[in-house]
Amino acid sequence: MTTNLIDIQHSDVIMATSNMAENHPVGFQWVMKAKERGAKLIHVDPRFTRTSAAADMHVPLRSGTNIVFFGGLIRYAIEKDLYFKDYVVHYTNASFLIDPAFKTATDLDGLFTGFDPVKKPTTARRGSTSWTPRVTPSVT
Repeated sequence: MTTNLIDIQHSDVIMATSNMAENHPVGFQWVMKAKERGAKLIHVDPRFTRTSAAADMHVPLRSGTNIVFFGGLIRYAIEKDLYFKDYVVHYTNASFLIDPAFKTATDLDGLFTGFDPVKKPTTARRGSTSWTPRVTPSVT
């Protein structure tokens, strides 16, 4: 989280991914204030905890699958246009497009893009050109 926990009280939907009720009880008071206002609390955790008990929805993911779950949520929000586009474009780096030359470790059998097998692995550096975002006109 990049903001003060007190701001959570103004949320409409909160997704907790830890046992916030026990691990961060002082911060969790703001989650409960938001719930008093009508906010929904979604708890994504394989365990059922005190946070789960307070949640409107408990999503018991299998350990290690949270990245896929969040990727799916992001994809759904983008495809259905369910995000605050002005905020995303002006206050995040999401409006940058990835260079088509960039390859992931999956594309390169576990190696990062720009890996040079001739150099020693401890001195190899990423290829700076393919890691640079494409410069494009403003996304609207």
